[in-house]
Amino acid sequence: MALDSKVPEGPIKDKWTDYKNHIDLVNPANKRNIDIIVVGTGLAGGSAAATLAELGYNVKAFAYQDSPRRAHSIAAQGGINAAKNYQGDGDSNYRLFYDTVKGGDYRSREANVHRLAEVSGNIIDQCVAQGVPFARDYGGLLDNRSFGGVLVSRTFYAKGQTGQQLLLGAYSAMNRQIARGKIEMFNRHEMLDVVKVGGKARGIIARNLITGEIERHSAHAVVIATGGYGNVYFLSTNAMGSNATAAWKIHKKGAYFANPCYTQIHPTCIPRSGDYQSKLTLMSESLRNDGRIWVPAKLEDAKAIQQGKLKPTDIAEADRDYYLERRYPAFGNLVPRDVASRAAKERCDAGYGVNATGEAVYLDFAFAINRYGIEQAKIHNIANASPEKIYELGQAIVEEKYGNLFQMYEKIVDENPYKTPMMIYPATHYTMGGVWVDYNLMTTVEGLYCIGEANFSDHGANRLGASALMQGLADGYFVLPYTIGHYLSHDIRTGKIPTNTPEFDAVEKEVKDRIDFFVNNNGTKSVDYFHKRLGKVMWDKVGMSRNEKGLTEAMAEIKAIREEFWKEVKVPGSANEMNVELEKAGRVADFLELGELFAKDALVRRESCGGHFREESVELDGEQQGEAKRDDVNFAFVSAWEYKGEPADAVLHKEELEFKDIELKQRSYK
Repeated sequence: MALDSKVPEGPIKDKWTDYKNHIDLVNPANKRNIDIIVVGTGLAGGSAAATLAELGYNVKAFAYQDSPRRAHSIAAQGGINAAKNYQGDGDSNYRLFYDTVKGGDYRSREANVHRLAEVSGNIIDQCVAQGVPFARDYGGLLDNRSFGGVLVSRTFYAKGQTGQQLLLGAYSAMNRQIARGKIEMFNRHEMLDVVKVGGKARGIIARNLITGEIERHSAHAVVIATGGYGNVYFLSTNAMGSNATAAWKIHKKGAYFANPCYTQIHPTCIPRSGDYQSKLTLMSESLRNDGRIWVPAKLEDAKAIQQGKLKPTDIAEADRDYYLERRYPAFGNLVPRDVASRAAKERCDAGYGVNATGEAVYLDFAFAINRYGIEQAKIHNIANASPEKIYELGQAIVEEKYGNLFQMYEKIVDENPYKTPMMIYPATHYTMGGVWVDYNLMTTVEGLYCIGEANFSDHGANRLGASALMQGLADGYFVLPYTIGHYLSHDIRTGKIPTNTPEFDAVEKEVKDRIDFFVNNNGTKSVDYFHKRLGKVMWDKVGMSRNEKGLTEAMAEIKAIREEFWKEVKVPGSANEMNVELEKAGRVADFLELGELFAKDALVRRESCGGHFREESVELDGEQQGEAKRDDVNFAFVSAWEYKGEPADAVLHKEELEFKDIELKQRSYK
């Protein structure tokens, strides 16, 4: 099947406007007769459910948490991008479009990214109207800060809890519709499969996580908004409940899965402390605005720090290597995440890491505190301010900007980051790959949509910081409500979709058979035993850097783990009750298939781009020596994989990428 991205004709600046002018609409009276299922209630799903219900559709929303406000979007810290140019520093829709395509290493679909830039400003207006408490400058206008990969300040923020505040905005919009009866909310429910009737998505099978009851739900269209698959690594910055089941199940029912190897390793995470951790904690990228990243310049100093004989404050300024400022003078500490992560790994691999495991670098705020302190002393007319006074004034400013992040760090690490530099190390964070969708956000299954992090559409091979919240809300508030209406305009006479049909019978039986297998299998090993083994293979061989030998081994090893899982897994408890181990078993079963496809995708893509770094594809000389080497002749395409049973047998379909508005060139942050 040829992949038709359905990108409208015409100049890129007019595509979205012309598209909206010519689509078919559903009149308000007919919207009352149309049902839509939204799975996932984070920023993408929550905003979509609220907007669709506000338009008049009947929405059924599903969340595996006890409330939509617990979706993992709350963990986003640093901000949300929008090209409003409030700082007057040269920002524009075009520059946001350009930065996003360049940041994604020229592996995104231009038309989708331009649309994202166009609607970005509307998101801020919408959220301000909802009461989201964005930070403001001294004059009362919305404030901005910088994030990696850009030369302007376009990130709107609410301290270090932007995701939480935005989600509360979407949640309040949802609550209005729940109260009106336009959203039927199913908390503590997990979608376990999609039901197709006549080739179209017409419903889902879900499990009530409290009672264990299996339920059938029908609709005229199904929207998947269930986030990314970072937990395939076991240790990641994702919540432990974050999983890939909904996206993987629709893949097995015909939705192509795109670019699974594009996974973001975030450079600013609290380092791993031991083998008994269940997740890692992200420190916002916004900290790189004011924090300087360094390691000791001398190997003996690094060794002394690792052994606890020296403290970071003992290292003289001349003996520090601010390696990002050294290697990338134009962008410094604000290079994109993939570049910063690999640079940290390179220093630590060379022996310059700064914690006991040798896997950490410093993020130092001493300079920012001093700079702000001197500025504040001048503002308050304090002549000859003592170093102590300067420190006190500067700390107050840093605390105002990042206080909750510093507090979180201190609780986890038991060190005061105002007094001693934070330690950070890269960790799995966001997935740019996901379900393939066209310009309408529809998958290769008719009537089945995928939005937010769960799809592949906007970020290419690397996501710029503060763009996840932008994409989730753009899809939910401003894109899907238009595109899904065009599809549903052909369903106004369909009537209710019945659930007592052979199609629902068959899928429900598949779901029940799998659950019965898990609770009755007499294995000897826990679900986590297999998940940790998978995660180790993924991190060691499909992690920050990859090579042909490691990827080939990873595919074989993951397959072996999967085969052992189906023989040896032990799930205590029964199916007809709340059973967290049963939930995990289904999710890990899916990760064990996804992980192998991930490795296969990375093996086939014999180039380095964005978050996918192949050791065989590196610049050997010139100004870019040691940096990632893209291959635009052979790999300027989206890998869209069709399910054929075993992950190793998946069939590759290519969506060739066209660059008509941005020149395809080497990405440099020097």
